[in-house]
Order: sequence, then C-alpha cells, then structure tokens
Amino acid sequence: MEQDKSILKVIEKVFSISSQTERLLFFALMAVFIISGLSIAWKVNNSFLISVPDYGGTLEEGIIGIPRFINPVLAGSDADRDLTELVYSGLLKVTPEGRVIPDLAKEFSISSDSRTYSFVLKNNIKFHDGTPITTDDVEFTIQKIQDPTIKSPKRPLWDGVVIRKTSPTEINFTLRQAHATFIEDLTVGILPKHVWKNVPSDEFSFSQFNVTPIGSGPYKIRDIKRNSIGLPIFYDLIAFKDHTLGRPFISNIVTKFYQNERELLDAYERGDIGTLNGLSPKAATEIKKEGSTIVVSTLPRIFGVFFNQNQAPVFVNKEVRQALALAIDKDSIVNEVLDGYGETIDSPLLPKPNILASQKNNGTGGSSATSSSSSSSRIDQAISILSKNGWELNKDTGVMEKKTKTETIALRFSLATGDATELKQAAENIKESWEKIGASVDVKVFETGDLNQNIIRPRKYDALFFGEVVGRKADLYSFWHSSQRNDPGLNIALYTNIKTDKLLEEMRATTDETLQQEKLSQFEAIIKEDVPAVFIYAPEFIYIVPEAIQNIKLGQITNSGERFLNVHEWYINTNKVWKIFTN
Repeated sequence: MEQDKSILKVIEKVFSISSQTERLLFFALMAVFIISGLSIAWKVNNSFLISVPDYGGTLEEGIIGIPRFINPVLAGSDADRDLTELVYSGLLKVTPEGRVIPDLAKEFSISSDSRTYSFVLKNNIKFHDGTPITTDDVEFTIQKIQDPTIKSPKRPLWDGVVIRKTSPTEINFTLRQAHATFIEDLTVGILPKHVWKNVPSDEFSFSQFNVTPIGSGPYKIRDIKRNSIGLPIFYDLIAFKDHTLGRPFISNIVTKFYQNERELLDAYERGDIGTLNGLSPKAATEIKKEGSTIVVSTLPRIFGVFFNQNQAPVFVNKEVRQALALAIDKDSIVNEVLDGYGETIDSPLLPKPNILASQKNNGTGGSSATSSSSSSSRIDQAISILSKNGWELNKDTGVMEKKTKTETIALRFSLATGDATELKQAAENIKESWEKIGASVDVKVFETGDLNQNIIRPRKYDALFFGEVVGRKADLYSFWHSSQRNDPGLNIALYTNIKTDKLLEEMRATTDETLQQEKLSQFEAIIKEDVPAVFIYAPEFIYIVPEAIQNIKLGQITNSGERFLNVHEWYINTNKVWKIFTN
C-alpha cells in the first residue's frame, strides 16, 4: 500500500512539472496503447473462435398442391410426402449419403439368411404430444399398411411380412424370402396408436388426423390456416426439441400451398416464400433473385426408349436397335429440352453422385451434358451399321428397307409418349435424329392416365419413350426380369434373358453389397450388349433456396420429400465459440 502511494506521488510530481503539450501527448500515447492492446486481445480471442450453427430462424417453403394425407401409410402426392417427411420418423432413416442409420431404433440386426430384421427401440422416445413410443405403435403402423381395406400404396412392400413383438422395446419382421431393398422400407414413419386406434379401417382415409397429424419427426404442427372452404393455406411447424436425431436448428418452417407453378413463382417473386421446388427446367432458368441459390440432385429416374419386339417385329433386328441407339443426340435433349437440368446416361443404372448437392447460380442452367461424338459422325456410324446388315434407302419413300427371302421390311414404327412438355419435346428430338438415318417415325402423344391404362399396361406400343423410377438401391427386378413382362410387371421392354434373370434373382436375395455390385456390373454389360432399350437421361431435382440456409445435403433423393432428409441439420443462425468447446 505504501509502495502504491509512492508511485502515485511520483506520477503527480511528473505531471506537475510537465507542460500541457506533454500531458496531451502522454494521454494520446496511453490511448494508443490501450486500443492496440484491446485489438491484439480481440484478434487473439478470434483466432480461437469458430462459427457453429445456432438455433433460430424461419424457413418459408412453397409447395405445389394441397396435402390430403400427411400420413406415412397413405401419402401419395408430393405435398403429402413433403409434410410427412417433416412430421414423422421411422425405425431407420436414410442419410443424404445413402446410408441407413437408426432413428427411433437404438440398434438392429439382420439374420444370416437375410430374412429376419430385429429392432430395439431407443429409451425415452416420444411423440409430439409427449406420449411414449413403443413397439405397439410400430406393429400398429405396419398392420395398417398391410390392411387391404386401407389400400396403402406401401402395401406391396409389406406383403407377407410377419411381425413379432417381443417386448415394448423389441420387435422383429420376417420376410418370405430375402429382399435386399427391404431395409429402406423400414424408414416408414410410425403412427401413434393412441391417436388412431379407434378409427375403423373403412374410415381411415377420411380421418381428420390425416391433416392434423401427430408424429415424432423433426417438426411438429403448431398452427394451420385454412381458406373459406376449409382447405389449408399454410402449415406452421416448429422444431421438436425431443427429436431422436437432435433438436433442429431452424426453429420454424412454414409450408405454403399453391395450385400450380405460375402461382408458386409469383409468390416467390413477391417474397412470400423463400424456397420452392418442383419447378420445370425452363422456370428454373428464368428465376433471377439476389441472395438465392439453385441446388440440384440427380433423381433416380431413367428416361429412355423401350422397344416392343412383340408389337413391332422390325426391332427383332439387333442392328436396328443399335443404329437407333447411336443416332439419338442425348446431349441435345438434355441441353435443349431440360435446359441442362439432367445427366445423359447409357445404361439402366444411375450415375453415382460425386457430391451431396450441386449448387448453381441462378440463370446458368443445370449440369453440362457429357460431350459425345458429333451429330453427323453418329448418324454416319448408324447408317453404316444398317448398311452392313443389308438395309438400303428407298429413294422414293426415303425410308430404309431390308429384303429377306419372304418380305421387305421397312424401318417404320410409332413412338408413344406422355403429354408432359418435356416428353413431347424430347420425342420430337428423337424422331428428328431417327429420320436422319432413314427411319419413318410416327410420334403418338397420350394423356398420362390414358398412356398408363390403355397403352403401357396392355403393351400396345411399338416403341415407348418413358421414365422409370428405379429407386436409390436400384432394385431392377421389376423392370427387367422376364416374369415382369406383363402387367402389373414393369418390364416395358418385354425383355427376356436367362442370364440376367438369374443375376436379378441373386441380387435381390443378398445383402452383401460387394456381391450385389459384382452382379450388377454383369447385368449392365449384358443389357448394353442386347440393346433392349435406349437409355437417354436422368433428370435433376431443382430446389431454390436462400443463401442464408446452410448445410443442405440432397444426395440422390427418390422424391421431393426427401430433400428434408437432413433438415434437422440445416441452419440459418450461427454463433462463435472457442474451438475447445466443440467436438
């Protein structure tokens, strides 16, 4: 204390003999010293800080259509699936990377014969209303899917599956035969039995619980605003803090509903919504708005031309199928018809995504199609294939012909497709390419319902330009096994091959991914050799989002609702913390 007083006396003496200028200089130097010290301390502190996601923020999502069944048992439309993905959770969950991880389940196992799947539920899991989740709820949900009266679109996936509940937390499912893709069927959302148990099966689809759902997913419904006739205008959802995979960072999601693309785009331009999906490629390229990003992901859908040799014998000639396949300008279709929002393909297998989500600046178009040989070169090669196999151009008709011992075959056939804009435009592009090699093609356009019911199901087409939803795990059995040639099978090329049948059966019966890939490669090689179809493109899912939303990972989604696979990890707000406080 005495020493401190002495120092103060010295300072006072110095100040007493100092001039005013010297005093001002002293204070200025002290100020510089203090500011510099604080600046250094701030920089040192910041060097130890990192930005981390923080809770808060609101996402306003625009959706085309109005949900009728926010219910994993009945969901059929994109609007249904969007809300169902947000509200419900299943035993398992698919990640954007394509891995299957536990969700409501704590652990699971698969029997050595790949027929029995056993699950143990996590502790203290609950629905949005606070009711505990048990295997009673799991059993109830699957039984409703299996109930023929309810007519669940998922019923074929669960046909013949036996449920055995051994305790409130343990349950297993036994299949008639091994099915490699069954693991993904276990991601189906779980209904709360206590809410639904008194709803009769014949009234299941009419219940109000379909539009006022209670689940256990990342978001729960806080409010619903309806119009004058009772249809929902928007759903206001809030983060569920007890979500099994962690409390979502974004606090609030508002889903607003629109009748069509034009209404959706108008709402976006007005600023009523910040995110939108389900756009046509042309609409996506026209959107220009500061602070927004276009995120895309290749959809597991194969678009191509499928040859029906039973209906049009001209396709029995392999050289015809080869020449037609070679003549199509796939790059032109992707760039001109899809505005770049697609990827060219040459097999029934989808290209594996290199990244989780591809981001594009507005107005720049989609993926650049893989470059190929020039159009004229391909046409010359296609004509050469035909010529070498006895085809000659009839100069009067302009159509290639081939003479046999009994008849003259003309390269003339029809191409059926749907009335969607992209399908019609692509079909005309294909026709133009084929006419360059001497084919006479009649494009027949059908309304979607008519096409499915009266053309595809009875197999009444020469060639069909159509899309197949192959799914994430690429279970190709339904599309290419000979047993699936007739309706309700999906083998629309009516393809038959003993070798590929065996490979498809073996792929379906094993969960060994290495073995599956080996047999898949063999299958792909045979299909390329036989040319039962021409595989043209896989379209991209287009999602417009504000730049402020971070950590969106689309991966390879199978439907629009799966854009929310990691929604609990999306964030808008950030906070800075010391590195030592993070994992």
